Amino acid sequence: MRKAASLLALPLLLAVPLLAQMPTEAPGAKDAARVTGGTYQADPHHSLVGWRLNHLGFNDYFGIFGDVTGTLTLDPKNPAAAKVDVTIPIASVTVASAGLKDHLLRAGKDGSKPDFFGADPAPARFVSTAVVVDEEGDEAKVTGNLTLNGVTKPVTLDVDFTGAGPAPMSNVETVGFEAEATIKRSDFGLGFGVPLVGDEVELEITAAFEKK
Repeated sequence: MRKAASLLALPLLLAVPLLAQMPTEAPGAKDAARVTGGTYQADPHHSLVGWRLNHLGFNDYFGIFGDVTGTLTLDPKNPAAAKVDVTIPIASVTVASAGLKDHLLRAGKDGSKPDFFGADPAPARFVSTAVVVDEEGDEAKVTGNLTLNGVTKPVTLDVDFTGAGPAPMSNVETVGFEAEATIKRSDFGLGFGVPLVGDEVELEITAAFEKK
């Protein structure tokens, strides 16, 4: 019995040194003074683009895109000079319904136009063209060109700076942001089902960038 108890306790004893090395508080903080200039790379594991639209006037439906890649260039002395260029793989779309995902990525019949993205959709891309930062320096309007479904349109993101600091495992400088925007899917050739299914799509973005 004592031997069994000792074996059960072994993993806990081994974990003690690891727990002792863990930070006692979150490494990131909403402090612009922590941000250093340079080029940052999107963390695809912790960056998501959420989307939301109305379904038949009853309720809203949600989905997300993951595996976001791209770069962010920052100059703390000139925040308005920031540049962002990110790519969102449309094929990574995640929804609660397997049937809906199949429809979103289904090819058109007999070579016709698909209802939505189709079987091999090109990634979406957003490239900034202008940044206007508020007086406090933690919010900005980022205007850029969004290319989606082969169509490019200007889009403005309302962006909040959410944190900066060294990542706990790699010690790499990391910055985080959240952003919101509203687009019309019909502007991008994705008008199937309008107006029964909402045309306006709310985008909710959370993104982490790691310094190169």
